[in-house]
Amino acid sequence: MRFARGSPEPHSRRMKKVCAYAISYSELKSLFDHWRAEGVRDIRSHLLADPERISQCSSRIRLLRVNARTLSLYGAQSFQDLANQLESVFRDDMHAAHIDELEQLWSGAGRFQSQTANYTLDGRRLDLLLKGVVLPDHKQSWDRVLVVIEDITEQESARRQLAASEEYSRRLFENAPVSLWVADYSAIHKLLAEVRQRGIVDFRTFTEVHPEFIDRCLDEILILDVNQYTLMLFRAPDKTTLQSRLREVFRKDMQYQIREHLIDLWEGTLQQQREMTGYALDGHTVFMHLQLWVVPGHEARWDQVMLAFTDITARKKAENYLEYLGQHDVLSGLKNRAFFTEEVERLRRKGNYPITAIVLDLNNLKQTNDESGHAAGDSLLRRCGEIISQAVEKPAHASRTGGDEFIILMPGATEQDGLRQMEDIRKLIDINNQYYATQQSLSLSMGMATCASSEWLDDMLRRADMAMYEEKREYHASAR
Repeated sequence: MRFARGSPEPHSRRMKKVCAYAISYSELKSLFDHWRAEGVRDIRSHLLADPERISQCSSRIRLLRVNARTLSLYGAQSFQDLANQLESVFRDDMHAAHIDELEQLWSGAGRFQSQTANYTLDGRRLDLLLKGVVLPDHKQSWDRVLVVIEDITEQESARRQLAASEEYSRRLFENAPVSLWVADYSAIHKLLAEVRQRGIVDFRTFTEVHPEFIDRCLDEILILDVNQYTLMLFRAPDKTTLQSRLREVFRKDMQYQIREHLIDLWEGTLQQQREMTGYALDGHTVFMHLQLWVVPGHEARWDQVMLAFTDITARKKAENYLEYLGQHDVLSGLKNRAFFTEEVERLRRKGNYPITAIVLDLNNLKQTNDESGHAAGDSLLRRCGEIISQAVEKPAHASRTGGDEFIILMPGATEQDGLRQMEDIRKLIDINNQYYATQQSLSLSMGMATCASSEWLDDMLRRADMAMYEEKREYHASAR
């Protein structure tokens, strides 16, 4: 409580401007003397050992006088009104502060100061700063103690609201169902500024020429905090471990994604969204959707950046599986006709000529289905897929385009390359039939053709198809 500054005022007028009251602590001093005689040395431990002793102390304090401002503060009509209801004024959460006051008096200082909580007569909480002093000439008896009160309820209410808001925000952060990071990018901000000072304008080209700069930036990211979901998502036992093993989360093969992130920052994009791939500390892949923003007020230094990673692993796996189903034949494991059609169009636009095509047809599939059942026919198709996938290497692709028909497209392959591919397939067929000696023998009719430009692509496919049918006729003729 600050007393008014300036010219001196009469004591009675000054006291009207503050909340104050006079108390007799003489009975409390007698109790203290009794405890000292019993050998008590540490008053705090003595009081805490039996909370009833605190009540003993309180009951020995006598209110002698209060000023009008104090009556107004507590909502009392008169001194007697306040004195009769002290038990409703001094209650609940004032005990800790009261112990502090008692300890200060016990020490013989003759004064005390504490922050406490009282209550008005109608039950409203008051946060108070108390300053008490034993008046001169009363230090032997403590029968006159002046207590001055400063009402700090408004400030304390604001502080509690702020603390509650911070605690609420902390709980939201810790328990959010997404991975939340608070990071310090100030070192990256400095690195980018240094690059600009060197006269670099095209940052994309700069990072292509100096990929080590991306690694340096990644090493400079300081993680200030992460929430519990982050530890679960990345299989980290604690925050310290995650910080020390960030290079296992953001690996070398993520450099392209980190580079695009840095390019956006270079261009002033301080709020970003993108899909990324990371790794948990146990090694499994984590597909994530990143939302990043520089916290408002920190745009000048980037010293506080929020990152939110949403786990989209299940969605990406579903998308990848749907994409697989859309482009693959499940039975043979090869690409399907939809992929073949798209690949032909791609080669028509950007083909690496010459292009060679091999058309293959599984002999006797219908007969096998009719005589031995579709399970036997499916087994032949799976074996056929195994052989072709084993023989074909990128950039070539093999597709199942019909019930018993397959096509291999070989960009950049000459006729001789095609002949070698067909020979490799025939050798694998022989090995396969030896391995499945107790099952239906596998036989493929094949035809091949090569073209040198997109104008001949369709004609090349027809010629390969015709060559396959010619070999198929020879196969059936020899089987009679």
